[in-house]
This record gives sequence, C-alpha cells and structure tokens, in this order.
Amino acid sequence: MGINLNPFTWWNGASWGTMLYGLRGMKQMGTDSLGNVYHEGGKDGSGRVRRWVIYEGANDASRVPPEWFSWLHHQIDDVPDRAMPPVRAWQKPAVPNMTGTPLAYRPSGSLEKGGKRAAATGDYEAWTPEG
Repeated sequence: MGINLNPFTWWNGASWGTMLYGLRGMKQMGTDSLGNVYHEGGKDGSGRVRRWVIYEGANDASRVPPEWFSWLHHQIDDVPDRAMPPVRAWQKPAVPNMTGTPLAYRPSGSLEKGGKRAAATGDYEAWTPEG
C-alpha cells in the first residue's frame, strides 16, 4: 500500500516528486536518531539557504529533535553534531507527540482511565454563587 499511495499523499513520507525533483542539487547534511534526513540548498525569498527534513515514516513535526529544529530554523549555523555541545548524561532523548497513541498521557480521573478521580479532601469547599 505504501508505494502505491506515495505519489498521492504527503503525510506518509516524501512524495516521488520531492525525492526525484525536489532534491536535485541539494546537499544531505545529516540524519537524526529517528532516521529523519536533513537537506540544505537553494535560497529562500530572503536570501537564506533553504533547509528541510525528509521524515522517516509519517510526517510529524514533533518527531524533529530539538537540536535539528534549531538547525532547520537557522538558530545555529552548522549541523548539530558540530555546533552543539555534547549531550549530558542527565539529558533524556526527545520524544515525539504521543497524543492519539496508547502511550499518550492520561491522568487519573480521565475517561480513558475509568473516569474515577480521587475523592476530594476536607480542604475543598464547592463554590456557590451569591444570589
């Protein structure tokens, strides 16, 4: 299904047009830990070098790690491997948005968790309008 659907959809990854024509003369700058590939080349309307990402899998902007986001938006000049300080031991890897998946955050009391929240304690007093 993926190869047949690819020419007609943009949300399942790069279309054939992007892969065949959009990347001519462009330079591959690197890949991230999720397999996304980053490119640079040409100029935008303001004269800056164009930068973009070809996603591995579904097109989801939350799947771009922060360091590559900085590169895409010209916040750093060089690729993150050379421009950013080394990763600290306490830093966690970036996680894509999990909304709509089984890994989404569901606090106690939400309908997905059964809809039962903890009982109110004695320090809570319900608001009633004065009237």
